[in-house]
Amino acid sequence: MNLENLQKNVEARGFSYRYFDTAAQAADYLAGSISGKTVGIGGSMTLLDMGIYERLQEDNDVAWHWKTPGPETLAKAAAAQVYLTSVNGIAETGEIINIDGTGNRVAATLYDREKVYLVAGVNKVAPTYEEALWRARNIAAPLNARRLSRKTPCALKEEMKCYDCKSPERICNGLTVLWRKLGGVKECELVLIGQELGY
Repeated sequence: MNLENLQKNVEARGFSYRYFDTAAQAADYLAGSISGKTVGIGGSMTLLDMGIYERLQEDNDVAWHWKTPGPETLAKAAAAQVYLTSVNGIAETGEIINIDGTGNRVAATLYDREKVYLVAGVNKVAPTYEEALWRARNIAAPLNARRLSRKTPCALKEEMKCYDCKSPERICNGLTVLWRKLGGVKECELVLIGQELGY
């Protein structure tokens, strides 16, 4: 893994980039950078394990459907000034990949936001776009399906991979690839952490 190359390529695509050795350091950075804002959080084991919801609540109005389920919370998160989520794959060449079942998480990263923070452990990094996409489909999605006890082949079968199923419980219904920072988001920052976090 060449993190210098990753940083160069991510920044060349218009994204901001920060690296921290630990999740605790990244949480301190995020809590210190976000103040007096409306904040939305997308479903993320990485952010859950970091305890970022509790940290941000001290000085912001935070909406996260994992903490307060319901359509009102999803709508509030979608309209927030700042949005935090993780990603399912990052290519050293700079592409950032996310798979979503409902669409709330990926939609909130694409438009009408003051700032988007994409927070991820180094386990999400792959050398190429093709390998990052493979990782998102064959590692991240099956692990999330198993966590959610979905009745999908990737969750139920012994071999963990994408079966491109037609199950009504499928969680990988949409895919986004950020080739560059989108114009509808004022700033999009990749916060990379030198630990294995989430799926």
